[in-house]
Amino acid sequence: MSQSNGKKLKKELGLFDVYAISTGAMFSSGFFLLPGLAAAKTGPSVFLAYLVAGFLIVPAMLSKAELSTALPKAGGTYFFLDRALGPMFGTIGGLGTYLALALKTAFALIGIGAYLAIFVELPIKPVACALTVAFVAINIMGAKETAGLQRVLVTTLMVILAYFIGQGLFEVGVQQDKNVTEAHFDNFFSHGIEGFVTTIGFVFVSYAGLTKVASVAEEVKNPDRNIPLGMILSLVSTTLVYVLGIFVIVALMDPVDLYTGKEPDYTPVASTVEHFTPWVSVKILVGLVSISALAAFASTGNAGVMAASRYPLAMARDRLLPDKFANLGKFDTPTSAILFTGILMIFFIVLLDAEGIAKLASAFQLFIFILENMAVIVMRESKIKSYDPGYKSPLYPWMQIAGMVLCLILIISMGWLAVLFTIGVVLICLIWFFKYGKDRVVRRGAIGHWFERLGENRYDGLEREFRGILREKGLRHEDPFNEVVGRAHFIEISENDNFENLIDLASGALAGRLAVDKSVLRDKFIESTLNGATPVAQGAALPHMHLIGIDQPEMVICRAKDGIQINIIDVMGEEQSQEVNAVFMLVSPEENPGQHLRMLAELANKIDQDDFIESWRMAPNPAHIKQLLFNDGHYIRVNVKKEEGTNIFIDKQIKDLRLPEGCLIAMIQRDFNVVIPKGNTVLQEGDRFMVIGEPLALAAFKKMIGE
Repeated sequence: MSQSNGKKLKKELGLFDVYAISTGAMFSSGFFLLPGLAAAKTGPSVFLAYLVAGFLIVPAMLSKAELSTALPKAGGTYFFLDRALGPMFGTIGGLGTYLALALKTAFALIGIGAYLAIFVELPIKPVACALTVAFVAINIMGAKETAGLQRVLVTTLMVILAYFIGQGLFEVGVQQDKNVTEAHFDNFFSHGIEGFVTTIGFVFVSYAGLTKVASVAEEVKNPDRNIPLGMILSLVSTTLVYVLGIFVIVALMDPVDLYTGKEPDYTPVASTVEHFTPWVSVKILVGLVSISALAAFASTGNAGVMAASRYPLAMARDRLLPDKFANLGKFDTPTSAILFTGILMIFFIVLLDAEGIAKLASAFQLFIFILENMAVIVMRESKIKSYDPGYKSPLYPWMQIAGMVLCLILIISMGWLAVLFTIGVVLICLIWFFKYGKDRVVRRGAIGHWFERLGENRYDGLEREFRGILREKGLRHEDPFNEVVGRAHFIEISENDNFENLIDLASGALAGRLAVDKSVLRDKFIESTLNGATPVAQGAALPHMHLIGIDQPEMVICRAKDGIQINIIDVMGEEQSQEVNAVFMLVSPEENPGQHLRMLAELANKIDQDDFIESWRMAPNPAHIKQLLFNDGHYIRVNVKKEEGTNIFIDKQIKDLRLPEGCLIAMIQRDFNVVIPKGNTVLQEGDRFMVIGEPLALAAFKKMIGE
């Protein structure tokens, strides 16, 4: 991999940011510029073409949501295709999608110029170039600032569009003569079914922005929830606005003005407002709609620069583009990548016309969706344990197969120019890969794991990289990490003990809990250590295994204040001895390998914290040791005293305490002894115990004891 300047992208984007990026990326040309152009190809059925296109993007959306939650890294499509199908397809997906995004964003900024012309006569392309420069500057300042602008733009847009649709449906249903409305829907499929299918492919670009957020997945907080939910909410609301809004446009505008005249209307929404019954000045209504259009185009331009610039960043990290694109600038943003993206967009704005931009961008995006659907199939069938999506696409693999077939049909329907353009882009990407990138990478995709019988095509580094991504993602809400730590058996290791004795003691403790033969556990732990499967770093060792037939994960925590020697196999296959102060022995059910890996990753994250081992060695008792492992805000310590609210616990069995749902007593300190809590354990005055749970559950517990 390329060496960047060591900085990382910050996780600053929440659910509404995901929604705003996806929605803002769709509501621009697709609604404010394309309807007239699209109606010229199919007639009044144009609003149905938008509805069908919305359904057809569902497979791509679900596949992208799965890939984004499994691999939330900058570069989205590039990263997915590279890791699934290998660097050659990654180059095609990365460079090609980058070009398609730049085309789409350039188209949006041309649309701003068209709507500004309503108020003041300005040259469209110079205005679009100036706006490109402005959005480049905003993006360089940071993702948080970019997302903040995006939220404002999308909120403004949706409020005004809600008015437009509501007033428009009132005009169609109440004010306008029914005969006029019916006349506007005559010759419903003006160019037959072939024209209708062609139009679906043409307007498909209107939805392509939906998946744009995947390129900034590395910057999304809680991606397992926020990415799929944000994309689904965005698609539902956008499809409703497209279908209802374009229905209003077709119903109210004269077909001659909209699409059958010499030239289609390039500002159809503003033109439609002129047919509203004026409750205020028509100029004010046109102004409001124009403001929404400007907000829509600006949001697409803003999100487009943000998303597109992450592709050069990701590819440079992997040595497929020059190293300078991998560096983050003063504001922790990929400055070089953003600047280059702006220059490329200006080139497209000057060179191409609006319809050409839309059609070519649509065709290549459809091709990329085919590859992304294929990537999900490859990832699933590769059986890589660390491929651990927080969201899984339903109806696998039929959803992905349907997505590939439908996209192929749409590409063909768009004509030879679109097909040739797609082939041309693929060829350019292949030339770049073989001339520049091929000799710089040794990485192979997950497809080598799928066809592992071809031996030499398997790339073991992929599993290591995916485990690293698991560490970055952290635990899921449902992972019982705190509970496992809380009930973990603790062993204090004396200076005279050795690692084999420790394994024997730990196996005995786990055997009783798991109802598994002690010798089976001992042999598996020894085997995993000798064959190099036990991670050892930062003064800690993590022997671990999966077992069939157990119900829940269990762990033994071991401390060696003075250190204990463990023999491991290094990367060269040689045995060496290392001293460790902490040993975590984790056993999980075979059926849930993802959860097992996430808990190992969480332990590794804790171990990597500054001064962890020193705090570990100096901790006065097991309760303090476990406290080092609990997530902040997920535990509280309780002293049982007569004169305080905790007196309700005295002489009560734990099973009778009626603790708030989600709370668990993890450990009891009684005098100088540690008591493992069980249902029939009776609490006594003077006991100190730890309660673990989610923050809301702990808040309810505090209320219970009067804090």
